[in-house]
Amino acid sequence: METVLENTLPIGKPKWLKVKLPIGQKYTELRGLVDKYSLNTICTSGSCPNMGECWGEGTATFMILGNVCTRSCGFCGVKTGRPETVDWDEPEKVARSIKIMNIKHAVITSVDRDDLKDGGSIIWIETVKAIRRMNPNTTLETLIPDFQGIERNIDRIVEANPEVVSHNVETVRRLTREVRIQAKYDRSLEVLRYLKEKGINRTKSGIMLGLGEKEEEVFQTMRDLRDANVDIVTIGQYLQPSKKHLPVKEFITPDQFAIYEKFGLELGFRHVESGPLVRSSYKAQKHIL
Repeated sequence: METVLENTLPIGKPKWLKVKLPIGQKYTELRGLVDKYSLNTICTSGSCPNMGECWGEGTATFMILGNVCTRSCGFCGVKTGRPETVDWDEPEKVARSIKIMNIKHAVITSVDRDDLKDGGSIIWIETVKAIRRMNPNTTLETLIPDFQGIERNIDRIVEANPEVVSHNVETVRRLTREVRIQAKYDRSLEVLRYLKEKGINRTKSGIMLGLGEKEEEVFQTMRDLRDANVDIVTIGQYLQPSKKHLPVKEFITPDQFAIYEKFGLELGFRHVESGPLVRSSYKAQKHIL
């Protein structure tokens, strides 16, 4: 699940969390297309602070399988409850949006759909197929749920063979039960390991900081990800979506993020994106290289 960082920050938050409004010709063009055709991107619905930068480089993120999640994670701003019926036209709609926006690199993510026998994996593979058919020059990253660790569902993602497959551990082992109530730290690692064993070229995971984790715990999480043969890691600041969600325990400094980046590169990750405003899809187009 891709977490959305707040764009409007109350007084009292560190200056390094302040962001500039998105500008530029490419951003303006894409914003106009999104509004004209009512296209659904996480970039706009989540008011992402990196939207101008990503759109300027031809990258956008789309969420499939609705906007209601079957899980109730303490960090996530997506609604939880009983999801709507699967929209079998969605793969074509997403593919058409990517074509209209002339996206070079698309990131696809979804809510968790534990209510479905296939975990939503059939819509996932149909979406990738539709994008490939309609946008043969567009590269893809799929940011997937854990599919409850069910291999036949994960295998559908493997069959689709995106350039990058992501699954976020989100936090350190000690905090997983509090932060990701229905998820399991080791299950996420096994999903990532399985993807690599099955031949996925690039695997990726993300961590949020500021939830009360300790430095050594972050280091250990990064070691665990490398042990699972993960290629790319993103590390960003957790920001509370609402007062109902977990509070921010600490604002991590840019210097500390730099320490994690250096450590990750020394561990052997191909790419490490580490900074206060980094999200799962930040600089995603560079992760296929």
